[in-house]
Amino acid sequence: MKAAVWHGKRDVRVDEVPEPTIREPTDALVRITSTGLCGSDLHLYEVLAPFMTPGDVLGHEPMGIVEEVGDEVTSIHPGDRVVVPFQIACGTCFMCRQGLQTQCETTQVKDQGMGAALFGYTKLYGQVPGAQAEYLRVPQAQYGPIPVPHEGADDRYLYLSDVLPTAWQAVTYAAVPEGGTLAVLGLGPIGDMACRIALHQGMAEVFGIDLVPERLARARSRGVTTLDLTAHEDVAEAVRERTGGRGPDAVIDAVGMEAHGSRGTKLAQDLAGLLPGRLAEKVAGRASVDRLAALTLAIDMVRRGGTVSLSGVYGGMTDPMPMLSLFDKQIQLRMGQANVRRWVPDILPLLTDDDPLGVDDFASHHVPLAEAPEAYRMFQRKEAEKVVLRP
Repeated sequence: MKAAVWHGKRDVRVDEVPEPTIREPTDALVRITSTGLCGSDLHLYEVLAPFMTPGDVLGHEPMGIVEEVGDEVTSIHPGDRVVVPFQIACGTCFMCRQGLQTQCETTQVKDQGMGAALFGYTKLYGQVPGAQAEYLRVPQAQYGPIPVPHEGADDRYLYLSDVLPTAWQAVTYAAVPEGGTLAVLGLGPIGDMACRIALHQGMAEVFGIDLVPERLARARSRGVTTLDLTAHEDVAEAVRERTGGRGPDAVIDAVGMEAHGSRGTKLAQDLAGLLPGRLAEKVAGRASVDRLAALTLAIDMVRRGGTVSLSGVYGGMTDPMPMLSLFDKQIQLRMGQANVRRWVPDILPLLTDDDPLGVDDFASHHVPLAEAPEAYRMFQRKEAEKVVLRP
């Protein structure tokens, strides 16, 4: 079958790879009909290259048709249309019962000291072949796949795999009081959707901050108060001026480790990627640092006693956190990979013809899987808001 395969930093190719098969009685085989290109995939394209192996199949936002199931899979059947969460979870362990599917004790990658295994996302998370392919083997299929109606375009349901639950969790963790205000740093797919969810939930004002004109215009068209990062010498002060001098009740950092604003840290990330494989992995895993511009901006901007919610991915082990500001301002900090299944019951009722979150036209580009290399380049250059690949 054809699949998007990692060959090196900024080197994604579409190769012929072996078709997956049922290996365990809890497996399912899904024929992919649509699969998203995520901002987290760009971390593999750039910063997390030391944890990748040439030949890794990419992608973690899949939906498609069930082709085959193992003997212990009874909740889905061949012919069903399903969305597959990006993390692999059993549904029955202690962590899953707490609604913390990204900490699943059955699939934790214990040899790396990490949480639940993820599709298509480095050896840190199990090196499970990903979903930017014609077929996907789905472990723990007795729990993971989400059946959806056969009616409607894929885009109606595809974002249940990652975008919608990640944005929903970010907004929930932000814990904005009734009538409160929220600022969202980064208006890529997650930040954009977080703004839409916040407005749908009735927040008094949502500020969206970015430096890409197309992203700002897209958010503004849906009622977000947008601020161009490049147009303000002190964007935190600009938001405080609009919130009674205090700052917003909460800030979502939807940017993460690849924030703009630290040339030295970018150089350190780049140098780690140039080291020989095992050494690069050791340096990146034990002594890596992130570009913390977005996080430090969030801490500066949020009001005293407010909340910072992190949905952007961070990977550094030696990040210098501004602990004095966090403590002095009494800031609550919440973060983590989205627990997809926890939020599906809240989100699924909104995926209707009324389309309150604008999922039907959320993707800016639909391209064949064969064009994945160019799709990665285009997305990395911020020339696309959201890309969906179709095998």
